[in-house]
Amino acid sequence: MKIYSAENYEDLSRKAANIVSAQIIMKPDCTLGLATGSTPEGLYAQLVEWYKKGDLDFSGVRSINLDEYKGLAGSHPQSYRYFMDSHLFDHVNIKKENTHLPNGMETDTHKECLRYNALLAESGGIDLQLLGLGRNGHIGFNEPGEAFEKETHCVALTESTLQANARYFESPQTMPRHAYTLGIKAIMQAHCILMVVSGPAKAEALCKSLYGPITPQVPASILQLHNHLIVVADRAALSIINEVRR
Repeated sequence: MKIYSAENYEDLSRKAANIVSAQIIMKPDCTLGLATGSTPEGLYAQLVEWYKKGDLDFSGVRSINLDEYKGLAGSHPQSYRYFMDSHLFDHVNIKKENTHLPNGMETDTHKECLRYNALLAESGGIDLQLLGLGRNGHIGFNEPGEAFEKETHCVALTESTLQANARYFESPQTMPRHAYTLGIKAIMQAHCILMVVSGPAKAEALCKSLYGPITPQVPASILQLHNHLIVVADRAALSIINEVRR
């Protein structure tokens, strides 16, 4: 495990973007596991900037996203497909047919999970998996529970996750209560995992994830077992860990 400390969010975004861009340069036909949320926004903006300068080429890149809300079409402004198009895909030369997310409009949960598992298997695996971190330690939408969910599954979102994401929706009633997500097995099989964490609200979850017991009650704690985990976090997110280290 490598932990890189960033001075602030801008520094975090640039450091993380450097890691992603290095992956693309080293392997132009790589498969990226991508994530949504407020933390990766700066990373994606940096990648777009470097692409526009001619430093990056996404033409051979394939992407497989972690998750998608169940019940939202890709055209919905709060869907993760819309997020990815708006923040990255529409601004670089990646082929849209090579960008993949769960189909939020598929009502047959079993069918959609099987489809996404097959898609992952056909890809040959994820070279670099980008992760954020939820306040309750969730990764993707793998919420705290009694066991680590291995495969793609549909999850009922916890109250803390609903509260954290409520700001993106007009009202609690319009927010989906379920989401499709890659399982822990798919995440852990990635060759490299890059987790980006920002802000004091994530400090406790980050400390538990990296230095606490490995437990499905803190899903990100499983990352301690990965042999190529990179964490880029700002000082605020690392505040508790830095205190423990003293």
